[in-house]
Amino acid sequence: MSVHLRPVTDADLRAVGALHFHSRATAYADILSPAALAYGSPEALGEWWAERWTWERETHRLTVAVDGDTLAGFSYLGPSEQDGVAELYAIHADPAYVGHGVGRALMRDALPALARLGDRAVLWVLAANARARRFYEGGGWALDGAERTEAIGGEQVAQLRYGRPVEGGRECVTE
Repeated sequence: MSVHLRPVTDADLRAVGALHFHSRATAYADILSPAALAYGSPEALGEWWAERWTWERETHRLTVAVDGDTLAGFSYLGPSEQDGVAELYAIHADPAYVGHGVGRALMRDALPALARLGDRAVLWVLAANARARRFYEGGGWALDGAERTEAIGGEQVAQLRYGRPVEGGRECVTE
C-alpha cells in the first residue's frame, strides 16, 4: 500500500461522498440504528459534498488520501464558528484502510493547515465512538468540556468537543 495525499479535485467529490457513507456506516455500526445508518445514499452524500465544496472551497481545505486510483480517505478543515479557532470537521478512512496509517497521515497533514487558521483547533466526535476518541487523544487532542446533540440519519447523537493548540502545526500524531 502506497498512499499519498493531495488536494481534492471536483472529479473526486462523488467518491468522497461514497467513502463518507461507507466509513460512517462502519464506524457507527454499534452506535446508530440500521435505519439511521442507511439514511441517504453514497450518491446523495456525493451530491452533498459537491454542493458544499462549491460554497466552501475558498475558506476550507479538503484533502484526499489515494492509493493508486483508489480513494483511501479524506480530511476536511476550515475556520470554526469561534474567531481565531480552526476546526477539523472530518477525517474519514475507507473501512479497508482503517488501521493502516491513513488517518494518522491525514492528521499530520492537517495540523499545519489548522495552524494557519488559528492558535487553537477543535473537532467534534460522537461520545460513544471510543475508537475515534482514542485516535484523537493519541494525536494530542483533549476534551474541552463542550457537548452538543446533533441528528445523524434522523437519530439524535451526543457529541463531545476536543481541542488542542496548534502552534505552527509542528506537533505530530503519536504512532
